[in-house]
Amino acid sequence: MSHKRQKISGAVQKMLKEARVARLATLDAKSRPHIVPVCFAYDGKLFYTAVDQKPKRVTRERLARLRNIRAVPRVALLIDEYDEDWTQLWYILIRGKAKLIPKSAHREHAWAIRKLRAKYPQYARGMLADDAPIIRITPERTTSWGNPLLDRLRACGRTPLPHGRGSVSR
Repeated sequence: MSHKRQKISGAVQKMLKEARVARLATLDAKSRPHIVPVCFAYDGKLFYTAVDQKPKRVTRERLARLRNIRAVPRVALLIDEYDEDWTQLWYILIRGKAKLIPKSAHREHAWAIRKLRAKYPQYARGMLADDAPIIRITPERTTSWGNPLLDRLRACGRTPLPHGRGSVSR
């Protein structure tokens, strides 16, 4: 089954550019879920996340997210904002296909590293190795919700969902 890559609205792209953390959900070969917080970069079409230098309990090769993506490439990436003022809550849910960028794709790998280091000063200061595994996520469906998105969605000509709580793109 082939999926056409979905266009993400300008309003949602702005929220993605400003967001600092996401949660990456994967499935193992037996369809058991696994979720981890990740740093990410978005280039307007694709998402990139890396395995950084923070301490891990296992070696890179044994990380569940990498094993799971090799077995089942379907993933979800949740970017959200929590606030005690619930009128400020929002989320963006990206569903798509993930792939580990192969070592032979030097140009894309180096570009993703540069993009991540530009967004996160910790990565620029050495927390992201030049040879870090990079995951590319190709969005297939995007769902967004929340009051802070409304003005941005209307500015982009999008129709909010009922009750003024976001929009859906397919």
